[in-house]
Amino acid sequence: MSERPPTDEHDRRALVLKAVLLSVMFLASFGVCFFARDLSFIVNGWPLHFWMAAQGAVLVFIAIVVVYATVMSRLEAEEEEGARDDG
Repeated sequence: MSERPPTDEHDRRALVLKAVLLSVMFLASFGVCFFARDLSFIVNGWPLHFWMAAQGAVLVFIAIVVVYATVMSRLEAEEEEGARDDG
């Protein structure tokens, strides 16, 4: 009787997705800078903290945008499909 509308589930999943992606963004930007001295191992001939500052963080941010767009498209498609089934 007291079922929540499907948009509530969509909103909860969208908020969880945003929280996870913001956490990844935080770790890629602030986390690497804060722990730069501890991250002094070599990746492809360069220290990891240098690699992340030069190009790694940018690649992480691009990946975040792609993941967000893909997952939100799926969530919205599921919601539209559910709306069509209901009505």
